[in-house]
Amino acid sequence: MFDLSAKTAVVTGSGSGIGEAIARLFARQGARVALLDVDAAAAASVAEDIRTSGGAAESWPCDVSNARQVQVAFADVVGRFGRLDILVNNAGVAQVGDVMATNEEDLDRVYRVNVKGVYLCSRAALPSMLAQGGGVILNMASIASMIGVPERFAYSMSKGAVLTMTLSIAVDYVKRNIRCNCICPARIHTPFVDGYVSAHYPGREAETLARLAAYQPVGRMGRPDEVASLALYLCSDEAAFVTGAAYPIDGGVLAT
Repeated sequence: MFDLSAKTAVVTGSGSGIGEAIARLFARQGARVALLDVDAAAAASVAEDIRTSGGAAESWPCDVSNARQVQVAFADVVGRFGRLDILVNNAGVAQVGDVMATNEEDLDRVYRVNVKGVYLCSRAALPSMLAQGGGVILNMASIASMIGVPERFAYSMSKGAVLTMTLSIAVDYVKRNIRCNCICPARIHTPFVDGYVSAHYPGREAETLARLAAYQPVGRMGRPDEVASLALYLCSDEAAFVTGAAYPIDGGVLAT
């Protein structure tokens, strides 16, 4: 089950965190993985580690908010691997603040990466998928697209857009054998979280991480590998009947 042999998968934001976990798992399941990340060195390091472990992976530097970089990267991926079966739109940025604490630059930055990035990458992937007779697009949304989360105005705006873009792509291409779903995580413990906590709560890291963990009723944050496992299912042939769906992975947040 969940065999991705002979499939090519593009994973954006795959130099660390959830994207890295997805890239590594997909490679273990047989996929040829294209790692796209604005941090070229991080993506290259993960790709090299995957190859050392016997997997197939290449990396491309790519700012998903830059149309030219996206077009070049996707053309290179198809040229290198010959096809494109799976796109995981994982790259994203965060912003903390309510509407009054969110300036125009903050809003534009979040929009460019989280919304425009999904648009540009999906638009770049679809021609290959249509030409070969099908494919899968998986977007990384958030529970913030389903409920109100305090002080996440810009982030919630962007992830709400990701959810509705998912539904639009699913409806528009369901007759063309292209599936589109999204994952809606709660807090996932990634290097980004550790870096943010260290930068904004110096001396209170343990207390802050405990508070972030307590937000989930199960009493901890999620792990990147747990999100990757759900991504694997949704991108595999075992999920052939699943499209236009939003899957929470939230430790019970939405149930309480």
